[in-house]
Amino acid sequence: MFEINKNARRLNANEKIQYERDGFVSGLPVFSTNAKDDLNNFFEKLSSRLNKNTDINQTAQWHKASNLFYQLCTTPEILDYVEDILGHDFVLWGGQFFLKEPNDGSIVPWHQDIQYWPLKPAKAVTVWLALYDSNEENGAMKIVKGSHNSGLFKHHTNSDDKLVLNQEVSDDQINKNDIISLNLKAGEISLHDDGLLHGSSPNNSNHRRCGVTMRYSPVNVKADLSVWPHFETQLVRGVDKYNLNPIAPIPKGEATPNSKFQHSKEFSNF
Repeated sequence: MFEINKNARRLNANEKIQYERDGFVSGLPVFSTNAKDDLNNFFEKLSSRLNKNTDINQTAQWHKASNLFYQLCTTPEILDYVEDILGHDFVLWGGQFFLKEPNDGSIVPWHQDIQYWPLKPAKAVTVWLALYDSNEENGAMKIVKGSHNSGLFKHHTNSDDKLVLNQEVSDDQINKNDIISLNLKAGEISLHDDGLLHGSSPNNSNHRRCGVTMRYSPVNVKADLSVWPHFETQLVRGVDKYNLNPIAPIPKGEATPNSKFQHSKEFSNF
């Protein structure tokens, strides 16, 4: 789909230890520097389908709607990194863009993904793919190293229009010495645990910042459908010997999500 970086590889022993200890690994090569234009074209092509009044940050389920997006999520080199964390049998269940246009002022508050996800056991890996260079000036994702080992933090609701998410962990719970900015070059990825505290500051630059998140879990993870009736999985590696969740078909064409929570049957290409 995109030219693969010749340095794409598997996680080494130290990176696996780091993920368990710190809850993340970053700067992993996937796509070549020659793929920058293709990554930009991918974003432009998919985002241009949205109604002008629709915020792309408030859409999800792209993996169920778009074959192009699904093919990205199943890039073998990405799945290799995920397999090194989750083992051989796992599913894809989430796909979303996180966009910050130049000087747009949007903020992702400190939060844990498990605050939002009704999954048992709580085990998921998020891949964050940089479509453009991401750094502290343009609002790169920041994490609190090791915070996934501290259980569930207290979240409160904050409905400020600048916040991309409305559940927030207050600053007094954050160990400032453990904050790390996950600066990435276009085509690189980070991996993070679903219990890791993370967020991001505004884009104060003149350059677009956009990442694609892809969510994966082992096949023994079950969603509470009474909370998430839209939840479906796509087996992307190994065997699903449990069959605990509804299955979404692989998209045959190109449909466009218009909200965060949608069932595969809503997309016209099925």
